[in-house]
Amino acid sequence: MNTLPLILAYIGMAVMLGLSGIGSAMGTVMAGNATVGAMKKNPSIFGSAMILSALPSTQGLYGFAAFFLNLGAIGRLGDALTLNQGLAVFAVGLAMGFVGLISAIKQAQIAANGIVEMSNGHNVFGNTLVLAVFPELYAILAFASCFLAMPS
Repeated sequence: MNTLPLILAYIGMAVMLGLSGIGSAMGTVMAGNATVGAMKKNPSIFGSAMILSALPSTQGLYGFAAFFLNLGAIGRLGDALTLNQGLAVFAVGLAMGFVGLISAIKQAQIAANGIVEMSNGHNVFGNTLVLAVFPELYAILAFASCFLAMPS
């Protein structure tokens, strides 16, 4: 029994879940800190700022969903998982993890800047929301790659 494919797949899955979750945690804290500071100046922006603060949380959800789907696929295959399949899960795990980590942090930076400007009285919620969606696109692409490389 060759366990190397399973080990590689599980390492990749741990990375996809862990790094995307870390990115989401860091991102929501960054945007949340901006919200708390901004509400000292302008408490009426809380609803809009809360929406912007929640945006970086989606990368963690993508990482969890990709983990869960790959776990099911690997569970069905068990020892029949090939080395190529194990390497594919490892590779998309790295991709999902790092893209989730970085895109959540960068998305939070955009959101935090918008929140600060909203507290200064500028009406930039819509613009900030649009700009914050750009890093999200890459997290969605990384999530989609997990489907393409999922063992069957």
